[in-house]
Amino acid sequence: MQTWDDRQPIYQQLADLLAAQLLDGDPPEGAAMPSVRALAGRHVLNPLTVNRALQALGEAGLLESRRGLGLYVVPGARDKLKASERERFLDTEWPRLRDRLKRLGIGPEQLRWEELT
Repeated sequence: MQTWDDRQPIYQQLADLLAAQLLDGDPPEGAAMPSVRALAGRHVLNPLTVNRALQALGEAGLLESRRGLGLYVVPGARDKLKASERERFLDTEWPRLRDRLKRLGIGPEQLRWEELT
C-alpha cells in the first residue's frame, strides 16, 4: 500500500505516481485510465482526492475527457511528460544531487552507471 507524506498534497503525490506509471507506458497512449472509483479503492483515498489528481494530469495535457467514456491518455503524453520530467530533473534535482556528491567527495569514476535502455 502506498504511503503518503506531509511534504505536498496527497492529490499531487498521486498525480506524480500516476505520471510515473504513464512514463512506463501504463496505461498506453490512447487507452482509458482506470476510473476514479477504481483508483480510490486501489490507493485507499477519497474519490475527490483522486479526481483532483486526474484533473492535474488533464491540465498538464496528459489526459483527455471523452464524454460518457472517461479519461484517456492523449497521444504524445509520454514524450511530453518525459520532456518536462527531464527539464525538472536538470533544473531542480541535478544541482542538489551534484552539490551533495561534491560535499561527499564522490567523483564520476566512483559512480556505477548501469546501461540505460
